[in-house]
Amino acid sequence: MAKPVVAIVGRANVGKSTLFNRITGGRVSIVENTPGVTRDRVYRDVEWTGVKFTIVDTGGIEIRDQDDIIGNQVRRHAQIAAEEADVLIFLVDAKTGITREDEVVAKTLLKSSKPVVLAVNKVDDPLRENEVYDFYKLGLGEPIAISAEHGINIGDLLDRVVSFIKDKKVEEEYEGDAVKVAVVGRPNVGKSSLVNRLLGTERVIVSDIPGTTRDAVDTFFKRGDKSYVLIDTAGIRRKSRITDTTEKYSVNRAFKAVQRADVVLVVIDAAEGVTDQDKRIAGFAHEAGKAVIIIVNKWDLIEKDERTMEYYDAYLRKELSFISYAPSLYVSALTNQRVPKIFDLIDFVAEQASLRVQTSKINALLQEAFIKHPPPSYKGKRLKLYYATQVKVQPPTFLMFVNDPNLIPTAYRRYLENSIRKEFGFEGTPIRIVAKKK
Repeated sequence: MAKPVVAIVGRANVGKSTLFNRITGGRVSIVENTPGVTRDRVYRDVEWTGVKFTIVDTGGIEIRDQDDIIGNQVRRHAQIAAEEADVLIFLVDAKTGITREDEVVAKTLLKSSKPVVLAVNKVDDPLRENEVYDFYKLGLGEPIAISAEHGINIGDLLDRVVSFIKDKKVEEEYEGDAVKVAVVGRPNVGKSSLVNRLLGTERVIVSDIPGTTRDAVDTFFKRGDKSYVLIDTAGIRRKSRITDTTEKYSVNRAFKAVQRADVVLVVIDAAEGVTDQDKRIAGFAHEAGKAVIIIVNKWDLIEKDERTMEYYDAYLRKELSFISYAPSLYVSALTNQRVPKIFDLIDFVAEQASLRVQTSKINALLQEAFIKHPPPSYKGKRLKLYYATQVKVQPPTFLMFVNDPNLIPTAYRRYLENSIRKEFGFEGTPIRIVAKKK
């Protein structure tokens, strides 16, 4: 049985993200005093008095014009989160009092069979607690006065929440066995559309407005007998173009998403080609030691002949030569062309990144490589290899005991890496070779 889910819902700017951060113990959600900042759902696992559950931050529910694309989708997004949840925290604002939006949301929640905990936020002064009683009018039972910013009565709120779920069975965290896949790239290259295709359901907001996805959004799912966590991230812009505070958090979160991932899908716009920013994003995944797949999206927009893909692949290898180990796949999130093949590649590179080579085999290979092409001498000294072993996976890391680590030039290190790849594979993953003096 799945871990119980608790969703924080409410109109925009009542402090949902601040409450989420207070409960999870860190700045996980973007917090900014601007309505509509939190656009996608954010999931985190927490524990209170021995009860484990997943807390969900949502976009604000607002009553807006039908022409407002983002506003309508955010409202639907929060409704989806409410449908998935076992318990709902309906957050309202003591300073503004009951609004029309609060009344509409309350009527919606009353129709639901889910338990609702009514939390009145921004009660920073005990003298204002009498104002909380006005919220009885919403018909959702006794309101709890809290201050998410100052941590007032958060324990009482969580006690009420877990009272509804303490009898539910919980399962171990999914991250143990699941392959974590981060989807990264510049804004508007089609990341969210690709995620929706992979999931087969709308889990993230999709529009052609750059920067729509601001949070990294984790979605756990199974495909056959394999488990995955798909992390959709905000588009990463150039630093010079990152001006507002919200986007700075988004870029930072995208980089953190790469750090959390096992496999990184670097999404590139086929029509625009490889940009300097694409190289920077791919370089970050490479330096983080993550398995990488290059996803060339919008392939349906390219005029093609029988050799177009061959030429484009050569172009990719030239522009992204530092990740020449990464396989590429040409897809269209719009038409679903080759999208299902992405899972096969994810499984493959994840397996390659976890390969272990017997010590005897790696020693035999490297000794032979030293004999075929001896390392160059430097100031009368030449590198000698005594012993080698694999010490780590994800990325595969090899430790060589030598006479002097400073005698390994970059070109020779690359030669050794290529020798290892030729013999053992390691496709889709960087390799680390560490030299240590015996």
